[in-house]
Amino acid sequence: MEIKIGTSQILKILNILSWIIFIGLSVEAGMYLFNGIYTMTINSYNARFLNLLDIYNFNTSYYIQEMCFMSIVAILKAIMFYLIVKMLHEKKINITQPFTAEMGRFISYIAYLSFGIGLFSLWAAKFNNWLMTNNVKVPTLESLNLEGGSVWIFMAIILLVIAQIFKRGIEIQSEIELTI
Repeated sequence: MEIKIGTSQILKILNILSWIIFIGLSVEAGMYLFNGIYTMTINSYNARFLNLLDIYNFNTSYYIQEMCFMSIVAILKAIMFYLIVKMLHEKKINITQPFTAEMGRFISYIAYLSFGIGLFSLWAAKFNNWLMTNNVKVPTLESLNLEGGSVWIFMAIILLVIAQIFKRGIEIQSEIELTI
């Protein structure tokens, strides 16, 4: 007994998974924004959210900076999955002719977003290390969803290389269409 899963079924499954991840990341980004604004305007004790009360007590501007790092990374991840959902939902992936200008732009956008996520994650890691040297109790990067900055940068570089390959494929494909 052999189970064959075609490309269209895989794309449907990826579409569903992308929607789920996009919704989760959007909720996470909204949660960070709401809690940061709520803590600064209404109830400062809410800074215990994600164990950031020590940072808030040490310096409120550092608390704002930490919340900005978390929010920016979450928003960039949500935008990335929005682009993926949009590409899958509008069925702009053409398996017979994958080298389209739109696919090249899509890969480039994902690469730039990955680079941004990596950049802000690494920046947050350096900031948290600096806070620890000042004897501030800081939660782990994993609990703040800021881990893996170097992995995001690595992914961005790989995607930029793939984007250049797609760019060359688009050029070759357009040359072939012109000669026919």
